[in-house]
Parts: sequence; C-alpha cells; structure tokens
Amino acid sequence: MSLEIDRQVAVADAATAELPSAADLETWIGRVLDHAEESRRELTVRFVERDESRQLNRDYRGKDKPTNVLSFPFEGPPGIEVGLLGDLVICHAVVVAEAAEQGKSCHDHYAHLVIHGCLHLLGYDHIDDAEAEQMEALERTLLAGFGIADPYLEER
Repeated sequence: MSLEIDRQVAVADAATAELPSAADLETWIGRVLDHAEESRRELTVRFVERDESRQLNRDYRGKDKPTNVLSFPFEGPPGIEVGLLGDLVICHAVVVAEAAEQGKSCHDHYAHLVIHGCLHLLGYDHIDDAEAEQMEALERTLLAGFGIADPYLEER
C-alpha cells in the first residue's frame, strides 16, 4: 500500500529551505510504518510558526508555549476502517533552535522528530520510564538505519 503524505507548509518563505522534502518525509515515515507493520498509510505533516504551535499546545496539552512536534492520532468511528493515521504539527523555529542548541543538523533533528511523532500516532508514549525506554530504543534503531546518531546519548 502506498504512503500518502499531505505536506503542508505554514512558515515564512525564507525558512522553507531547511524543511524536510516530501521525499525525506516519505523515507522516514515509510520506515516507521513498515517496521510497525502498520496498514494505515495516510497522514498530514504540517510545518508551522511558533504562534500556531503555541496555540495548539495550549489548547490540546495545556502547555502555553510552542513545542517541537505535536501528534494528533485519527480516531474513526468504531467498525469503520480508514487509512488515515493522523496529523503531525511541527514548529520549524523550535526545531531549528533545538538543533543548534544540541549541536545537530536540522536534517537529523527533523528525522528524529518525525519518527518520534509517528510513533506517537501509533500509540507509543513516554509517560513512564518503561514506555519511554521502549519508545526511545525504537527511535534509536530507526535513526541508526539512516546513519543518524542516538539523540538520547547525552541524556543517559
């Protein structure tokens, strides 16, 4: 089954050069979904400014600040199967700032956040330590497949 990604860009034109390409998104998301043997293969990835991220984070998570990635899993009516997995909303300015702060390339940090967000869409979480370790281990494995270093290395 093919992957369908609605790539939406709602950031200033000057910043769009650093955004992941449609091909990058297909590669990263495809790897997550193939690994998880997920049949739902439609999602939206929206790149936004700080204000939109802040509003969504406040409205849906009760945190009044912009954040790197928000995941909104699609929950369809019971008994109706659709291919829609959900939406990822990524704040470009936060990603760029975090990448610089952490000494990473924007490309590698985007790969991590897209993979992280997709895992949330699939039901993974990091609320408790056991869940966090499981999710982070999978992120490390997937990122290593792209030659990207462990994003949690400094935290451990």
